[in-house]
Amino acid sequence: MPGRTRILKALKLSILIPVYNERTVVEQSLKLVLAAPLPESLERELIIVDDCSRDGTWDILQRIAAAEPRIKLYRHEVNQGKGAAIRTAIGYATGDFSLIQDADLEYDPNEYPVLMAPLLSGNADAVFGSRYMAGEQRRVLPFWHTKINLALTTLSNIFSNLSLTDMETCYKAFRTDLLKSIPIRSNRFGIEPELAMKCAKRRLRIYEVPISYHGRTYEEGKKIGWKDGVNALGVILKFWLIDDLYSQPYGRAFLNNMSGTPQYLNWIAGLLRPYIGDRVLEIGAGIGNLTGLMMGRRVMYVAAEKDPLYLHALRNRFLRTPNVRVETADSGSADDIRGLPSGFDTAVCLNVLEYLEDPAATLAALRDTLAEGGRLLVLVPQGKRLFGTIDKTLGHRRRFNRTELVELLTGAGFVVEEITSLNRAGAPAWWIFGQVLGRRQINKITLKLFDKGVWLWRRIDGLLPWPGVSLVAVARKRS
Repeated sequence: MPGRTRILKALKLSILIPVYNERTVVEQSLKLVLAAPLPESLERELIIVDDCSRDGTWDILQRIAAAEPRIKLYRHEVNQGKGAAIRTAIGYATGDFSLIQDADLEYDPNEYPVLMAPLLSGNADAVFGSRYMAGEQRRVLPFWHTKINLALTTLSNIFSNLSLTDMETCYKAFRTDLLKSIPIRSNRFGIEPELAMKCAKRRLRIYEVPISYHGRTYEEGKKIGWKDGVNALGVILKFWLIDDLYSQPYGRAFLNNMSGTPQYLNWIAGLLRPYIGDRVLEIGAGIGNLTGLMMGRRVMYVAAEKDPLYLHALRNRFLRTPNVRVETADSGSADDIRGLPSGFDTAVCLNVLEYLEDPAATLAALRDTLAEGGRLLVLVPQGKRLFGTIDKTLGHRRRFNRTELVELLTGAGFVVEEITSLNRAGAPAWWIFGQVLGRRQINKITLKLFDKGVWLWRRIDGLLPWPGVSLVAVARKRS
């Protein structure tokens, strides 16, 4: 039924609790967490990380953990900060969902059902508990502390393009698989703006719910100070400039940077759009940067991807786009591709073949998905002399030349109608960064400057005497 929470199986909530010098309240706090109500069929585990407490907190935690099997207890030998403790806790979380809970008594564990509802219903990927929405009760605290919190939330919203009411809230709940995939670099309280910025850039579905707040004064043990407010501003600016979005070295996740080069993406889409029909299959769709530009008014556009994080991004992005279907398929598996629907008039294969052990098998499988006379659109990196550290970071196996690509397409049963060298202007920068400097990526500022000049690069591209960074081929299925 609409609006009803869907629980299909017994699920687990990992409650992540960073602790530092809280001997006066930690035992009572943990009793509340262990006894807090949870939605039906939701189990709990407590992942507690003591951040090198010096006041006897560690002894209390050991005693409680010894008597409670739902507690997993860890300790830092050196004090690092809240962010570092949460980073450690995430590594040990085994639940379907994770919720951050401070060890003090400022936040009420009885509100877990409110926080979990958007996650359990499938509407949200992350839920922030807001102290400034209409909660049941909120302790009145010093004016300037509240205003600084709201000012930081406003600045975070400006740079993340979100509309949060409380970015600095402790209560943040996530799907655990997504939380584990986000690298956390902040050791102290900068974790709050860092998570907000990265959730925004990853386009996670964020919900806010009202919560109560029983804030402490500094005399009662509050630890965050004005220096952390200054640091939060630095964190906001840092992760606005830097795309550090995946916790492991996803090769193709580096292509997420291309979402910051809209003019270049429009250039590629403009070259391909005249050849796209009404029934389209795109394999290796990634996070949908080009999918969104090419789906247009097609009758059916199928975006296929194998990576679970990319699939999640695609499904979020096209959740309410009825002509776009997201399918699970490995671009390197001919069986997966042949298992997709057939009869397409267009197949799109952009920045895929360079990753594959056997690109010919993938092309042959794409041919089988096409109707008679159907077209295949291919984009691959060009120029073996350009192969360098950037290609290795991306996971490229090869770069192509024109002859190789034509032979590959012909051997797979296609007739090449057109082949174009793309982005000659970018080739020197690719060579300098990847071959001369040995960099693992092109920095965001360089990409933005390049993108601002796309209006010029497009006009002079055919005049430059060297090969471009990429090759674009249009081929038709041989009858």
